[in-house]
Amino acid sequence: MYPGCKKVCRNAKGLKQHTNAIHPVLSSDESDNEAQASNSAKEVHPFLNGVPVDADGVPLPPQARPPPWGELDPSNPWTPFEDRLGFEFAYHHYADAQSSAAKINKGLDFWVAAQIQALKSADVEGAPWDSAEAVYKTIDEIQQGNAPFTTVKIRYSGPLPENPPAWMTQEYELCVRDTRQVLHHQLATADFASDFDPAPYRQYQPNGERIWSNLMSAEWAWRKADEISKTIPGSRGVMVVPFVTGLDKTTVTVATGHQEYHPFYFSPGNISNVARRGHGNGVIPVAFLPIAKVSKDDQKKKEFKRFARQMYHACIQYIFEPLRPGMSEPEIVRCPDGHLRRAIYTIGPVIADYPEQVWLSGIVQGWCAKCMARPEYLDDPDAGRRTHELTDALTEARTPGILWDEYGIREDIVPFTHSFPRANIHELMAPDLLHQVIKGTFKDHLVEWVMQYLHQEHGEARAVEIITDIDRRISAVPIFPGLRRFQDGRDFAQWTGDDSKALMKVYLAAIAGHVPDEMVQCLSSFLEMCYIFRRNAITISAIEKAQEHLTRFHELREIFVETGTRTHLSLPRQHALSHFIPSIIDFGSPNGLCSSITESRHITAVKEPWRRSNRYNALSQMLLTITRLDKINTLYRLLSLNGHLEGTVSYGMALLFHGIDGKGRATNSDLEGYDAELDDEESAENQELTPAVMLREIGPVPGPRLASSVKLCSTHDRQYPRGLPELAEYIGEPLLETAFLTYLFTSRYPNRDPPPNIADQMRFTAKIFVYHSAIARYFAPSDACGAGGMQRQTIRCNPSWRGKPRYDTVFVAQSDEPGMKGMMVGQVLLLFSFTDPHDLRTHSCALVNWFETVAEEPDPVTGMWVVEREEVDGVRPLQVIDLRAVVRGAHLLPVYGDGYLPGWVSYTNSLDSFKQYFVNPYVDHHAHELLSHR
Repeated sequence: MYPGCKKVCRNAKGLKQHTNAIHPVLSSDESDNEAQASNSAKEVHPFLNGVPVDADGVPLPPQARPPPWGELDPSNPWTPFEDRLGFEFAYHHYADAQSSAAKINKGLDFWVAAQIQALKSADVEGAPWDSAEAVYKTIDEIQQGNAPFTTVKIRYSGPLPENPPAWMTQEYELCVRDTRQVLHHQLATADFASDFDPAPYRQYQPNGERIWSNLMSAEWAWRKADEISKTIPGSRGVMVVPFVTGLDKTTVTVATGHQEYHPFYFSPGNISNVARRGHGNGVIPVAFLPIAKVSKDDQKKKEFKRFARQMYHACIQYIFEPLRPGMSEPEIVRCPDGHLRRAIYTIGPVIADYPEQVWLSGIVQGWCAKCMARPEYLDDPDAGRRTHELTDALTEARTPGILWDEYGIREDIVPFTHSFPRANIHELMAPDLLHQVIKGTFKDHLVEWVMQYLHQEHGEARAVEIITDIDRRISAVPIFPGLRRFQDGRDFAQWTGDDSKALMKVYLAAIAGHVPDEMVQCLSSFLEMCYIFRRNAITISAIEKAQEHLTRFHELREIFVETGTRTHLSLPRQHALSHFIPSIIDFGSPNGLCSSITESRHITAVKEPWRRSNRYNALSQMLLTITRLDKINTLYRLLSLNGHLEGTVSYGMALLFHGIDGKGRATNSDLEGYDAELDDEESAENQELTPAVMLREIGPVPGPRLASSVKLCSTHDRQYPRGLPELAEYIGEPLLETAFLTYLFTSRYPNRDPPPNIADQMRFTAKIFVYHSAIARYFAPSDACGAGGMQRQTIRCNPSWRGKPRYDTVFVAQSDEPGMKGMMVGQVLLLFSFTDPHDLRTHSCALVNWFETVAEEPDPVTGMWVVEREEVDGVRPLQVIDLRAVVRGAHLLPVYGDGYLPGWVSYTNSLDSFKQYFVNPYVDHHAHELLSHR
C-alpha cells in the first residue's frame, strides 16, 4: 500500500499499475551528488573572502549594488556598427558562418539588391560596407574584448662554434598577449556571474559530508589564501585569483605534411568547472610558443635539447610577467557579478599531458613529475613528493649524472615557476583524465593488453575470430542518444579522445565471456574509478569508493602479468592514478582541469582559424582571426546582457521603425508579420528537432539550472488514428486498449480495482495524439551541458526512424530508494497524450513493456545490473504510465555469453534478440550517478 493511500492492491502487478497511474514518483536529480553540491553549505575563507569595494578599494556595505557596467556607448550601443542589422550581419558571417571574403561580398550585394527591389529604384542608400575588407575594418574598431597579439623575437645566446648549426643562428617568434589584460576581460564576463567564486570555500552536504567540485572548493586554494594572508600586509578581504593554464601541441594537416602549433591557454580559477568546459571565453589562447624545426640529428644533440627546453621555460615566464606585480600587491578588478574587488594573483594548476609535464617539471622521461618514485617501481608508496626546495638541495649536492640516474632531474633546466611567488610546478601538475586515464590507461593499456592476451592464449587464427566477434558485439549495441555507433567495432586506424570515451561505454559487455573473469573485473573496477573521477562534484564517500576501486584495480591488473601478457606494470600514465585522489582534495574535480578542455579549444583557436587562412605564413592570419572573434563575441555578450538582441533581427528592426510601448511591446499591428524569438519551450524544441539538427539527440540546455522534466515534443504525428480501438489495430498492439483503459480507470478512481475484462465495460471516445519523441531535461554538469549544468536528451519511439524502427528504453521511478532498487527499465512502445472528458485533465503518457532485474544485486563479474524482459506465457504485458515518472533514457547492453554473435543480430534488433541485458551505467555520467547507489 502506498503511504497515505487507502487503496489495497491484490498483488504486486496491481500495485505497480496503481502506483504508476496515481502516484508516479516524479523524476528528480536531487539524489545525485552533483545536484546536492548546489544545495549544500559553504564555509568561506575567513580572511581572503573577496569583499566588494568601490573604485578606491574601500569595502562596500553589505547588499550594496555593483556600479553600472557602462561598456556600451549610450548614444549607440552597436558602436562601431550603425545598428543591429549591421552588427548581426557581421556577427553571422564572421563568427557563426565563418564566411569567406567572397561570400561576404555576395551577401553585401544581396543587401543592396534587396533595397533596390523594395524601393523599385537604383537610388538606394546601399549597405554600410562596400567590401569584406570594410567589414573586417569595422570589427577591428571594436574596443570590447581587445587583447591583441604581439611578437617577441628569441634567439640562441650561447657561444657559437666555428660552423654553427642553423638552429643556433635562427630567430624564433613567441606570439603573446598581455595576460593581465586577458584576465581582466575574463573576470568581467557577466555570463560567469552564477559560475564564479570570489573566495576559497569548503562545501558540505546537509549531512556534513565534504564535497569537492570547483577549484576554489578544494584545499590548494584555501592554503594559498592562508599563505597570502600571512605574507602580504593589508590582504584581508582581497580575492585570490588563481589562473589555470594549459599547454598542448596540436597538428593541422596539409597536403604536403603536417604543421604543428603550440598554443598556451589561460583561464581564471574562480570560474566553475562547467564554465571552463563550456564554450565562450572561459579558456582563451594567450600565446603560441615557438617550435624549433631542426633535423633529426640536431634533435638528439644535448646542446639543442638544453636550448629548446630553456627557451620553452623562458617563454612561459615572459607570458606571466604582466601578472607578476599583482602577485604581491592587490589591484582592483571587475568581477562577473559587476562588483569591483581587490585581487591577488597566483599561478594555479597546469593542464598538460605526460610529455608536456616532463618538459614543464624539468625531469627525465619515464619519471613522475609529482613524486620521487623510480621508473622501475613508480607505485612505490614510500616515494616522497617533488618540490623546488628538494630539487635545489639535490642540485647543489649531486653531480649531473647522479641527478639524472638517481633522481630523474635535469640539472640544466630551471622550471618557470621557480621565480614566481607561491608556485611549485610539481604541486601544480593537474590530473589529466584524457591522456592519463581514458586514452592512456584504458585505450593504450587495457584494451591493447586484452588483445595481446587473446593472441597469446589462443593463437593467431582463433584470436582473430574472437576479436572479430568482440568487434561485432560492439557494433550490435542498441542505439542511444549521444552514443557513437562503431560500425566496424573498435578496430579502426586513427583514435581520438572521443573514440576512447565512446568505447569505454560499451567495451565491458563485449569482452565478457571471451576473457577471464579477473580481466573483466579489472576493467569494471577501473571504469568505476574512472567515472567517479569524471564527476563534476565528488563527495568524501565517492573518494573512499574510488580508493577501493583503485586498490582493487591494482590487485586485479596482476592477471596480465600472471598470464604473461605483461612483464611489469610500472607505467607513468597508470602511476598517475595514484595521484588523482590527493589532486582531487587539492584541486577539486578533475573534469575541470582535463586536457580535453584544451583539445576541444584547439578547434576554435587553431584549426578553424587555420582553415580560414590562405595557408602561407598562416600564424599571423590565425592570430588576427582569433583577436577579431574575441572582440565580436565580447560585444555580442554585452549586447545580449543588456537586452539588445531579443527576438529575431527582423523583429528587432521592426520595433525600431514601428516603435514599442513602455513595456517593450509592439504598438503597431504591422509587426504581426515578423517572428519574435521563440520563448515557448515546446516551440523551441520543435526548432531543435528540425532535419538539420536531427543528429543532435543529446546536448547542452542553455540558461540556468531548472527542475528535471520529460515532455512530449511539440508536434504530434498526424498519420495515426485518433480513436483508441483504431490506434491499437494500427500499431499492432491489441493489449493497448486494455492497458489504456486500466490507466484511465485507475486515474479516475484511485481507490478502486479495475474490473476484469475492462474493455467490455468501459469506453474511451476522445482523441488520442501520438508523438514520435519526448525530451528529457536534467541536471548533468559532468556531461556536455549548458552554463547552468542542464542537459537535453531525446527519447524516441518511432516505427521508421531513418528507415528502421526505434523504440528507446527508459528509467521509470518506482520509489524513493536509490539506484536500480528505486527504478525499473521499460521499453517505450508508444508516446501519446489525451484529454480526459471526465475532468478535462490532459495526460502525457507512455506505453511500456518492462524489463525486470534478475537478482537483488549487480552481476559480480561486470558490476552491472542484469535485467530480462517481462513475459507471461510468451506474451509481453504492456502498461500505460504517466510520463512524469520517466527519469531519462536507459541503455541496455546484451548479455552476449561466451558464444559467437549470430550474423543476423545488429543494432536495430539486438533489443529483441537476447534473454538478458546489462543496464549500462557507463553510457554517460548522469546514468552512472543514478546507478551507483547500490
